[in-house]
Amino acid sequence: MRRTSAGVFSRRAFGVGVTASVALLSLSERARAAQIRGRITGHQHLLNPVWTEARDPDSRNYTFREPSPTVSADVRRLYPYIPKEVCIAALTAANSGKMAPRTVRVAGGRTDAVTLVVPPGTAIKFQNGDPFAHRLYGIDVATLGPSDMKPGAERVWTVPAVGIFEVRDELVPSLRMWIVGEPKATAVAFPSLDGTFQIEVPDAGDYTIQAYFSGKPVGRALPINVASPAATVNLAASPLVVATAKGGK
Repeated sequence: MRRTSAGVFSRRAFGVGVTASVALLSLSERARAAQIRGRITGHQHLLNPVWTEARDPDSRNYTFREPSPTVSADVRRLYPYIPKEVCIAALTAANSGKMAPRTVRVAGGRTDAVTLVVPPGTAIKFQNGDPFAHRLYGIDVATLGPSDMKPGAERVWTVPAVGIFEVRDELVPSLRMWIVGEPKATAVAFPSLDGTFQIEVPDAGDYTIQAYFSGKPVGRALPINVASPAATVNLAASPLVVATAKGGK
């Protein structure tokens, strides 16, 4: 019995060792993913279309508040929350195929990604994180018609084709999101508040880094080369200028 127990123990220990080795190998492979680090500038000059429409006199969005003389003009100026509103995409020369399913949380009257770039065929899972219902729908998108989402509910929609798909909410008119079907998108990231971002790409090769805002590309695309699967490309010296003071893109 002792020999048998020892044998079983040895086999179990061997199995655990193999599992641990495979797990460590998987982690090391993931750690070797190439990283692209960069920074965007000029984002304070981007204007969300919702704001542009709201200030149109025909929209009748009146306000009787007056600017406070103690608050400087630069602080009163509207600017986007870039961790949600600007999406940085790494594009390849050839179509990259669909990404893993992406989760979009709806909370606080908006989505946690206002612009998202993915290849066609990618599944988008909307999650309602609010204590009230939402009724999302796509503008001229037959596969994304209005449908009630109760608190905590989920809804899955697959990007059907190349193009820009605008998502709105019948119950929260100010909610707006853009999903860009881009077949060459292989990885995406969202910048931090200071404009820095980091994208992990699976393979070495040539990529184009492009910023998107309100469903459209902004700024110039930046071509780069990733020399190896473990390389780190630092673009800090060449920031992506997404807008200018004159409103240029």
